[in-house]
Amino acid sequence: METPVTPTLLAAGAPALPHTASNGQLLLAVLLSIGAIVLLITRFKLHPFLALTLGSGLLAAVAGAPFDKLLASFSTGFGSTVASVGLLIGLGAMLGKLLADSGGANTIADTVLARTGPKLLPWAMALIAAVLGLPLFFEVGVVLLVPIVLLVARRGNAPLIGIGIPALAGLSVLHGLVPPHPGPLVAVDALHADLGVTLALGLLIAVPTLIVAGPLFGRLAQRWVGPLALPTETGPADTAPVDTVKRERTPRFGAVLATILLPVVLMLGKALADVVIDDPKATGQRIFDFIGSPLIALLAATLLAMLTLGRAAGFDKGKISDTVGSALGPIAGIVFIVGAGGGFKQTLIDVGVGQAVSEWSGKWHISALLLGWLIAVLIRLATGSATVATITAAGIVGPLAAGMSTSHAALLVLAIGAGSLFLSHVNDAGFWLVKEYFGMSVGQTLKSWSVMETIISVVAIVLILPLSLII
Repeated sequence: METPVTPTLLAAGAPALPHTASNGQLLLAVLLSIGAIVLLITRFKLHPFLALTLGSGLLAAVAGAPFDKLLASFSTGFGSTVASVGLLIGLGAMLGKLLADSGGANTIADTVLARTGPKLLPWAMALIAAVLGLPLFFEVGVVLLVPIVLLVARRGNAPLIGIGIPALAGLSVLHGLVPPHPGPLVAVDALHADLGVTLALGLLIAVPTLIVAGPLFGRLAQRWVGPLALPTETGPADTAPVDTVKRERTPRFGAVLATILLPVVLMLGKALADVVIDDPKATGQRIFDFIGSPLIALLAATLLAMLTLGRAAGFDKGKISDTVGSALGPIAGIVFIVGAGGGFKQTLIDVGVGQAVSEWSGKWHISALLLGWLIAVLIRLATGSATVATITAAGIVGPLAAGMSTSHAALLVLAIGAGSLFLSHVNDAGFWLVKEYFGMSVGQTLKSWSVMETIISVVAIVLILPLSLII
């Protein structure tokens, strides 16, 4: 006989619900709500924001939660997630837009490629993509890198897949594992993990994962796919959200690199200070806690970018203002999806799903890290969205992080992020984006891009699990 779980509504200080829901009822509620979200997104092409909102209602209804409490729970989850994550997404978008429009991305690419021989081109492309992938969203990074990949392929007479896969791997690894990208940020918030520690461990996992899925797999993918004709265009013009025009004045390499790495250094500095000083009242740690907080770190980098990127490219004050302002429009959909995911996550927690998952994982003796990865994999396969997979998985396994150490909570974030990248296929917008830009067939895209994403996911979790036994 299953142990009944008493759901508690955390939102708005609501009291415990006046009923109990069995673990079986909660499992049915989760399966039906996730199934509904998948069906609405894939079959009916409903926007993920609406799908997640409706899925939250179905979850509460099947679990037997009062609808007035549902509204309070969903609203609180939506608001807290947008407040904590939405600001960071906005600042990251501004920084990425300044990097793209100022020609800073071209500066990074030209400098690295000028010092690279033909044999090292795949490694150089992986490095360029990883550096540019820190502040750029995946879709923007793809559009920005495609002209660079095509240019390198022409100049070096190199196979398109051989250098394209390392570039895509660099973007994808950073997108799934390293803040301040939306997925990792949402998971950090949901699991109450330390952002600096997550960033440090994310970079530690990202480097070997990128090597395997990028330059090394690129050689194999090149043989599987065969030679590809170089497209005459850099991609569909109406989908390009960035300005890739070559400018007379561009920022210097050192200034661009320093600007991109500033938030990373500040957040890593905070994590290091927490370990070395370990005294919340100490002046040094208080300073690092302030400047290393994600909001201050990204704000500082964005303000610096206005000078080192915008002014260096010859932008006047009006042009800089227009550039950072135009970065916010395209991310509105992402912010609303993330917010609705936060509402869904809060509903999952408040109806008692998290408590039930804790009981099940204890009975099955399955690692919380592996469980988070598997849940994210299943949702990724069904919806095609890495962000939806991350948000939902983090909401389901969130209570398991309550008793974890700082490092293990960060590793749970990374495990979920790794699972969210598994096997991109035809229900993923990224699949079609890559297919069209590289001029591949569906079969060629499956053998290259889809396999690459699966390798990233598997290699990352294979590295994360033993690391959890060491630290």
